[in-house]
Amino acid sequence: MAKTSSTKTDQSLFLVVSASSVGTLIEWYDFYIFGSLATIISFHFFPAGNPTAALLSTLATFAAGFVVRPFGAVFFGRLGDLVGRKYTFMLTLAIMGLSTFLIGLVPDFGTIGYFAPLLVLILRLLQGLALGGEYGGATTYVGEHAPKGRRGFFTSWIQTTATLGLLISLLVILATRSWLGETTFNDWGWRIPFLISIFLFAISVYIRLRMKESPLFENLKKEGKVSKNPLKESFVHKENLKYVLLALLGATMGQGVVWYTGQFYALSFIQKAGVEFTQTNYIVLIALLMGTPLFIFFGWLSDLIGRKWIMLVGMVLAVLTYQPIYRSMLQNIEVKNKTVVAEQSTTVTNQVEEGAKKFELVVANNVYTDGSTQTLTKKTEILDPVVDAGKKPTEMVKNVISLGSSSYWALVWLIFIQVVYVTMVYGPIAAFLIELFPTKIRYTSLSLPYHIGNGVFGGLVPFIATALVVQAQASGSADFALAGLWYPMGVAAVCAVICFFYLNHRSYNRAED
Repeated sequence: MAKTSSTKTDQSLFLVVSASSVGTLIEWYDFYIFGSLATIISFHFFPAGNPTAALLSTLATFAAGFVVRPFGAVFFGRLGDLVGRKYTFMLTLAIMGLSTFLIGLVPDFGTIGYFAPLLVLILRLLQGLALGGEYGGATTYVGEHAPKGRRGFFTSWIQTTATLGLLISLLVILATRSWLGETTFNDWGWRIPFLISIFLFAISVYIRLRMKESPLFENLKKEGKVSKNPLKESFVHKENLKYVLLALLGATMGQGVVWYTGQFYALSFIQKAGVEFTQTNYIVLIALLMGTPLFIFFGWLSDLIGRKWIMLVGMVLAVLTYQPIYRSMLQNIEVKNKTVVAEQSTTVTNQVEEGAKKFELVVANNVYTDGSTQTLTKKTEILDPVVDAGKKPTEMVKNVISLGSSSYWALVWLIFIQVVYVTMVYGPIAAFLIELFPTKIRYTSLSLPYHIGNGVFGGLVPFIATALVVQAQASGSADFALAGLWYPMGVAAVCAVICFFYLNHRSYNRAED
């Protein structure tokens, strides 16, 4: 009889987890398609002529959505502790879904000028605010349904949604690009992943409307113990503020940089190194598929041995191995490390006209012994020695590398290793945060450190890392491509030290539930 009761309880808990996870997964999908398409979007919403500046501007807009997440955490966290978990993350879902759909409708820079990046920035800020309230609501809702001793396992399912959202965004992008072709996709087809999110939004709204409020919050309401001022109790009272700071500095900021380095920066890194667009997405997609079950494993393991050591080991491994991992990734990509098959390689030179301008177009197609191929396109403006005297010709170089089998799978495994680190730091974090704060201010208290750690420290990884690479390249550094790793390694190292000395081995269980 006890076994039957336990089975029914688990089944009801999985229904709660599933209902929460679907909405959260869709919100992550909405949030991440922008980052997955950053390279293409940069050409549509920012002035042409400087691809690096356009990419940095796009990454800055991407990062802006992360920077405002703590503000969303405060606003929606307070709302969730005052009126309830369910209705608050219904509101965040609506804001996220509509903002994503509208990004797909914003006209190009060539049509409306600087209003294009301005509108995209506003919509990204709304996305960030919504996501700031979503995660805290979903994890709190699931955690308050799960029994003590199993919170790590049940909340780890929510943890998979961030990676699955990225994975689905990559699948949708690849399917759309394959269907439309590269030229059409780059022209206008990139908008489709944004526009179809409205259907996913409708499905999620339907599911969430059928959910009931958290039983622990309902009990608080019945007993009249709901917090009157969640912000004051969370961030002014010294005892709770201490735990907020401990959560941020000893867990979430390190978890944030490891998460975004192992997935987003890894994708951006191999794209910038020249790997062909479709290959880069499949490489990351396969690594994510291989690693996603480990979120559940490490969440379950944290119920048995505690959260601290799993998160700590993940951060320390990242600090110690990022440099050799990314150096190995470069060695597998760069053609200078490969042997060219001269008799199969060709170089074709032509002259082309674009309007009133003439260009020399040199296309080199190189084949290498490991099965890799390279298409190196160099377009140089042809100047009139009289009319254009003293003018410097414009020059554009495009390097596209299709990797052979051995290099391809080497990259899959190198990114998979990084995903393992991600699952170690991220799998147990929800249960850790839930058990750190009491029920009446949990939504507010856990949301802020989580979104500062992820939204600010983690979300800035692509932008800061790319800026560091550009700066190192300009200074003539031989290892400029690896310069971006110093930011996530530094943050993770500081967090690991604080985690080691100040976090308890077992969960705090300050909650009265």
